[in-house]
Amino acid sequence: MAYVVTVNCLGTKDRSCVEVCPVDCFYNIKNKKYNDRFGREAKGEDVGMLMINPDECIHCGACETECPVEAIFEDSGVPENLKEFVGINAEETTSMSDQDLDASRCTSK
Repeated sequence: MAYVVTVNCLGTKDRSCVEVCPVDCFYNIKNKKYNDRFGREAKGEDVGMLMINPDECIHCGACETECPVEAIFEDSGVPENLKEFVGINAEETTSMSDQDLDASRCTSK
C-alpha cells in the first residue's frame, strides 16, 4: 500500500508533504499535460504536480495530514472520481530511469 497525490496538487506543489516524508518518495513531475487534462492553470515551476513512487512509499501517512490542499490519499481510500491518480502516480514514477528519478526527486530542504 502507498499514498497517492491527486488533482489538487496541480498548480500548487506546496511541498509540506515532502518536508515530513522520511524516505523521500516524492517526485516533481513537470508535465503540463496534467494541467491541461484536468483544467488546472500552471505557472512556471508549478507545471505538473508532485507524485509518490509506490515502490518507495513506506505507508507512514505523515504526508496526508500535512497536505494543505488535501491532495493526498491512501491508495485504498482515493475517492472514486480520483482513482485514476493511483495509476498516474505509479506509471510516472516507476517508469523513470535512475537518472531521471534523481533529477526529479523532492527532498526536504
